[in-house]
Amino acid sequence: MKRLIPLGAALCVLMSGHMLHAQPSDTSDPGAYLAAANAARTGDFAAAAQWFTEALGGDPGNPQMLESLAVAQVALGDFEAAEATAQTMRLAGFESQVGNKVLAAVAAARDEWATIQADLAADHTVSPLFDGLVLAWALVGSGDMTAALAAFDTVTATDGMAAYGQFHKALALGSVGDHDGALAILSASGNGSAGFGPRATIAHAQVLSQLGRNADALAVLDDAFGATLDPAIVALRNQLAADGAVPFDVVTGARDGVAETAFMIASLLATEAEEAYTLQYARVAQYLTPGSADAALLSAELLQNLNRFDLAGAAFASVAQDDPNFVNAELGRVDALRRAGDVSVAVEVAQALARATPDLPFVHARLGDMLNDADDRPGAIAAYSRALDLYSMTDPTRWIVHYTRAIAYHASDMWPEAESDFRAALAIEPDQPQVLNYLGYSLVERGEKLDEALDMIERAVADAPDSGAIVDSLGWVYFRLGRYAEAVGPLERAAELEAADPTINDHLGDAYWAVGRVREAQFQWQRALSFEPDADLATRIRAKLERGLDAVLADEGQPPLSETAAEAEP
Repeated sequence: MKRLIPLGAALCVLMSGHMLHAQPSDTSDPGAYLAAANAARTGDFAAAAQWFTEALGGDPGNPQMLESLAVAQVALGDFEAAEATAQTMRLAGFESQVGNKVLAAVAAARDEWATIQADLAADHTVSPLFDGLVLAWALVGSGDMTAALAAFDTVTATDGMAAYGQFHKALALGSVGDHDGALAILSASGNGSAGFGPRATIAHAQVLSQLGRNADALAVLDDAFGATLDPAIVALRNQLAADGAVPFDVVTGARDGVAETAFMIASLLATEAEEAYTLQYARVAQYLTPGSADAALLSAELLQNLNRFDLAGAAFASVAQDDPNFVNAELGRVDALRRAGDVSVAVEVAQALARATPDLPFVHARLGDMLNDADDRPGAIAAYSRALDLYSMTDPTRWIVHYTRAIAYHASDMWPEAESDFRAALAIEPDQPQVLNYLGYSLVERGEKLDEALDMIERAVADAPDSGAIVDSLGWVYFRLGRYAEAVGPLERAAELEAADPTINDHLGDAYWAVGRVREAQFQWQRALSFEPDADLATRIRAKLERGLDAVLADEGQPPLSETAAEAEP
């Protein structure tokens, strides 16, 4: 769930509060502080926690460093350590938004509802929306439903917060068995569950099922999600179709309600705030509902965006094997491992998942991707072939597997098979720019069907004019056709779009050389070398710098550029 309703005026009630920025004092270790600050800035939460702890050794009461330490501990999901840090700030009289958030979460985890009420009464606050909903859920936890419903109504009456107060009031009613009351809110005209987001739609369907209206519940899901492949929705549909009563479990009690509050705010902030800040709320939700796949997947997504792939992998791995989202979580873990550089482990996880789910084509396709990354072309081709065997012939996503298998064939010097797969992909998606570009560029490199290759690449550029790789292909096909003057413009544009790509800069250098702009050619070749091309390309570039492009072409048994240009003339 990315958001429930357009944020508008609600954004201020989500992010109000304050956070201090760490500053050293005369007694703190400056080296440890600088290391901590750098780690915090780069999102290395483990290092930040370690170095802030060390820096605090010389200045244990520094409020800014304490709060920064708590931020890192929450990002790590270490609420035991974060509680100790938050208590230190509280006892010292330091008001901290993250500290108050931690202590509210810890109290909710222990069902200490009176503590939450007392803390909020003492003005230990986080933000109006969080505080208002957490207070209402604390009253639910205390068994005072009348006061709780009044507290939800107070949230509803606050500018920018009406939808959130109503949604959580419906969840609270559902959690205590008042399904009619919950349904009245979730199905109200202009206030339907679709306005609250996917989880509200699920709650709406579950409430209808509890009232014996499974057919209506299915209609609600169909209206909101259509023919979705989301595993949680598919599982719920299957339960409803079996005609039994589906339990109301979006929220089962006050602790879940506080978790839902944190998850909702994290989802709302996901596209509006910095990932590290949003992660605090996602981690609170994950801490309070460790079995929640939604909270784990949101935390993992945020951590991946922060390039903390180890932590993202751990969040993905926390999803239970019997959860409908397990396969998606494992695929996320595979991607996190790959992005962390652990390709061999990523392959092992993907292979295990393929064995556990032998009939899921997209799992085999992802395994093929991992094997391709590991340079196991035969294994990749076999995995892609298995995926194609499993996909329906009418499935529009088949083109992707044909395309990726074609790349594996091409890397294996199996050109006929590669070309066949590229063309199979185009038969499904005739204007797909990546396929047009790859096939067109490959034909140019092979010196085959150059007119068709030019047409393919021109179509690709028309569809993706800001893709440096595709624009480079257009310039390069002009070059290979001997149309050097025409090649310069697209290659210059490609070098603007992908300034640090060694191959594109090398191509531009060749084009400059071909039109007599020798110094500019040498500059581009030097520039290409600065971007660390592979060994073969680097050797060729150095040879061009030493002896010129024509001499290198002669060594390779190719005609000089003047002959190629003459052949291109009408």
